[in-house]
Amino acid sequence: MLNACQAHLKEKYYCPHCQQQLTCCNAPPFHVGDGLGWGSAIMYICLNDECSLYVKGWKHIEEKYGHTSSYRYMQLPGEKEGTPMMVGSNDAFKGCEVDLESLTKENKRYIKEKEAVEQLDTCVADRNLTAALHLVLDDAAGKESRERACDLLVELNDLACIDPIRNHKFINHSLEQKINMAISQILTANFKKECPHCAEIIKAQAKVCLHCKRDLG
Repeated sequence: MLNACQAHLKEKYYCPHCQQQLTCCNAPPFHVGDGLGWGSAIMYICLNDECSLYVKGWKHIEEKYGHTSSYRYMQLPGEKEGTPMMVGSNDAFKGCEVDLESLTKENKRYIKEKEAVEQLDTCVADRNLTAALHLVLDDAAGKESRERACDLLVELNDLACIDPIRNHKFINHSLEQKINMAISQILTANFKKECPHCAEIIKAQAKVCLHCKRDLG
């Protein structure tokens, strides 16, 4: 989808009936006319409710076909001319607008996720905390990859992962429990603990916190 949109980001299309710029929308999953598909994941549509084609279309279709429908002007990317598309309601295509900015951000996130997943096999040998930590903190990443990354954090045994994790709000509660167990293992392996008052990492045998000076009993 993103590649299809990016290829036409600089292109602008205008409705010949109202001169309004067309809106980039997701194409329907099938072509109602011949069932062969649109040949494009996106299409450009005039969503102007004041467009003369749309306004006059209601009366035209009712008189000619006896249906409650109208037309919106549609143009496929790369095409020089468009065509009227029948729509059955005022809301047709209004929920299908493509948010190119969000799509671009998601694509960048996905590329980083993919790169991190590819590095998991060698992250322990390479002492690459970044890849495993990135996946653990990416709430949109695949569950299986995040759980594997969580296990690898224990093998990496790097205290530097704790602060970023503690400052992250996890959506997946089962993963949060798993990561808490991983942190506990890392702390134990390094003879450390977290101060219950200020959350700073201190020696396991400490009786007074080095940071907040609170008594630990």
